[in-house]
Amino acid sequence: MKLGFFVTNQYLPGESMPGKIQDSVEQVRAAREAGFDLICTGQHYLAAPYQMSTSFPLLARLAAEAGDMEVAATIILVPLLNPVELAESVATMDAICNGKFIFGVGLGYRDEEYTAFGIQSHERVGRLKESLEIMKLLWGQEEVEFQGKYYQVPKITPATRPVQLPHPPIWVAANNGVAIRRAARWGYPWIINPHATIPMISEQWADYKETLIRANNPVPATLPMMRELYIADNRETAFIESEPYLASKYQAYADWGQDKALPGEESFSVPYQDLAKDRFLLGSPDEVVSEIQRYEQELDANYLIFRMQWPGMDQSQVLKQIELLGKEVIPRVKKNS
Repeated sequence: MKLGFFVTNQYLPGESMPGKIQDSVEQVRAAREAGFDLICTGQHYLAAPYQMSTSFPLLARLAAEAGDMEVAATIILVPLLNPVELAESVATMDAICNGKFIFGVGLGYRDEEYTAFGIQSHERVGRLKESLEIMKLLWGQEEVEFQGKYYQVPKITPATRPVQLPHPPIWVAANNGVAIRRAARWGYPWIINPHATIPMISEQWADYKETLIRANNPVPATLPMMRELYIADNRETAFIESEPYLASKYQAYADWGQDKALPGEESFSVPYQDLAKDRFLLGSPDEVVSEIQRYEQELDANYLIFRMQWPGMDQSQVLKQIELLGKEVIPRVKKNS
């Protein structure tokens, strides 16, 4: 079992971005000392009501504090971006991280982003497929020429390559059954999003494994899973202290339509207790350890990534959680894995 720390890169309007980035630097140092295996952050554009730092520059700064931890982009909205630029950015990140970079990819779900980038949302899957093909060619071939529906690369000799061969690990984010089965057919690890409930994930995980078998793809060695986490001395305190931030964050998700990207009639516009049930990991160290072991046993997850801060939360709350995890959770989880 490995554990990752998600660095929140969304800030309230009016907050100092330099100050928040410096807070993130301090969090990464604390996560390294606590025994985390990975740091990561995500990507969105036009992220109102939040201001948001962009992924690659932030991760490059944080990599300087990461020590031996892996560094991941979870996730990059590949269809919005040019695959040549992405291939060289990923290779650069892998060099900065000395071969410890993980490339998380996804489609995104917000019409505002696609409209702003001049991309038709119905082109998302085709653009992702072509982009991954081009990037892997640029990373691994001596000569490349590509003529696709969306992208063209003239005959060239690539020179900018990643440290990891043939390329950094690629994780695919997916919310619904179609996207999860696609990740399985393509043979990539599926990174489980933090929005789904455990019963939902259990059904999706079974579907993912069945699709892997039908596609003659092996089960990936790494099975990453993201969770919202707030750890405190007891469950009641965890609920009370997390609610102002998590409830607000998920209302923003509802406004963005994130719940509509999930299967069924899922809604985030419900009371906090209902929203949290089987979705958020809130509780004491003993409860957190027990839940981690549940994920490992029932879902085969072996790389848990925790998001422990949301816009507006004070730095002291984040650092207190990291310290508590490092003392009371991480040693027990690593010992029992």
